[in-house]
Amino acid sequence: MTEDTLFLPGLSPVEGKRLQVAFAGGLQSSDGGVLLLREVDRRLGLAARLAACIPDWRDPESISHAIADMLRFRMFAIAAGYEDADDCDALRRDPIFKLAVGRGPQTGDPLCSQPTMSRLENRVSWRTLVRLQAALIEQFCAGWAKVPARIVLDIDDTWDAAHGAQQLSLFNTHYDGYGFLPMHIYEATSGKLVAAIFRAGKTPTGKEVRKILRHVIHRIREHWPKVAILVRGDGHYGRPEAMDWCEDNGVSYSFGLGGNAALATLAAPLNEDVAVRRALAGAVGKVRRYGSFSYAAKGWRRERRIVARLAASALGTDTRFVVTNLVDRPKRLYERVYCARGQMENLIKAHKRHLASDRTSCTSALANQFRLVLHSGTYMLLHGLRAAAPKRSFWRTAQFDTLRRRLLKLGARVIEKATRIKVILPAACPDKAIFARLAGAFAPSGP
Repeated sequence: MTEDTLFLPGLSPVEGKRLQVAFAGGLQSSDGGVLLLREVDRRLGLAARLAACIPDWRDPESISHAIADMLRFRMFAIAAGYEDADDCDALRRDPIFKLAVGRGPQTGDPLCSQPTMSRLENRVSWRTLVRLQAALIEQFCAGWAKVPARIVLDIDDTWDAAHGAQQLSLFNTHYDGYGFLPMHIYEATSGKLVAAIFRAGKTPTGKEVRKILRHVIHRIREHWPKVAILVRGDGHYGRPEAMDWCEDNGVSYSFGLGGNAALATLAAPLNEDVAVRRALAGAVGKVRRYGSFSYAAKGWRRERRIVARLAASALGTDTRFVVTNLVDRPKRLYERVYCARGQMENLIKAHKRHLASDRTSCTSALANQFRLVLHSGTYMLLHGLRAAAPKRSFWRTAQFDTLRRRLLKLGARVIEKATRIKVILPAACPDKAIFARLAGAFAPSGP
């Protein structure tokens, strides 16, 4: 290769000087901040915890890549914006990713390739996935400095379009397409991920909701037997089976409830009252009123408390219902308890959009669930990184794509010597102060 072929053509001069740009910088990477995630994983022990759930079917004498190293590589790549397994081929010789996995940037062997990663994705069994889901819940519990007195579990699903003929792909009329509806569960007060379950593209049945809640909450209570738990979800999670199980197991709940003629009759006095109040006040905007009453739908084993929110405006009266076993003022139960679950949309956005967890393009549903586990692990790594920032700083609430853009995507020059490895980051980095602060937060203690 001659000197002329090293430089990119077509760049305009600067102050009369020819501008020469070439990909010839030696041992460099564009993802220097991934080293921070290495320290987060070391602190959490996440990759090792997940790897312990996966039986290694390979010949021990022929293994070049430990399963834990493969998981680290894949989760670090997802965090840096390389969401496809195909990206492993382009990154397997990157010096920063090799360092992050624990290999010498120059002398260490390349990381695993895309075919090796794909074989792992398609090898996992149903039992292995059950263990991996349990490991994520264990990781969630291990991430608290002390046992909380109360946690709030928000549960919801999100649309994931299918990519051809795939297992569990169904046509959904609401989304007008074929796809899946993975179920997400987060702890609302902390934003921590609890579970992400790959499932068919249809509304969950009451038995399915009960089964998932039973599995997740039993796992949590194995670690925290006395913790108080509140479950929140929209209308299609407020199934009789789910409410019955919550009541039988000391779990509070607050679910949306679709309206019907019987509920409209019970709410009629409140409806008339809010309409009259708006007319008498001559209000231009909305007038709201809250109330509660007992109601038993067909198929319910008992009467339950219904909270009604009524809003009168120039367009008429709008009524919403919530079913709950909590005891508090109706306004607080609706606005402060139920409506607060709207924050979950941002958590799902971080998981789905910022980490591209909707790249579930495998034919096998088991492989797609494994991918969802990897993206969930990446969520935990970035959440752990963000949690190490100062409490009142901008970084404590920064979106994951902001963390990637400003902390992970840093140019780095790597120099490997006999006794040490130097990583040189840009001197003009605008966020070097917080980078140094975070690196210090994860520094090993002791000499």
